Amino acid sequence: MENKLRLDIVTPHGLVLSEDVDEVTAAGTEGEFGVLPGHVPFVTTLKIGMLILRKDNKTEYVFVNSGYAEVSPDKVIILADSAERAEDIDIERALAAKKRAEERLAQAEKYDFARAMAALERASIRIQIAERKVPR
Repeated sequence: MENKLRLDIVTPHGLVLSEDVDEVTAAGTEGEFGVLPGHVPFVTTLKIGMLILRKDNKTEYVFVNSGYAEVSPDKVIILADSAERAEDIDIERALAAKKRAEERLAQAEKYDFARAMAALERASIRIQIAERKVPR
């Protein structure tokens, strides 16, 4: 399709999303990046973060739990450990996970600090995304 990008998000559990979009913004480990049709090819690693896709004047959000992005002029492939569309996020579960992570961080001597921080980051981003469920 002219002036569109094919966005595929794949996890070990299968295809999460495959759509033609106008623009993709993702959280790379070296910083946030945006992709429009015709972008120069590159491959990068992704951190836990929010993927933003725009299509037909609407914005959608996807949680991405680290992985890789392969960008070509007409396609973006995201290979992620896990990914969830905004409408698939269970906000109550995310709030509970955030609370657990905060409790573990408060008792850092008993728990693995890095794992607790990653859990807090995942939960916080899921909550942010779930609060944006309505396409804009």
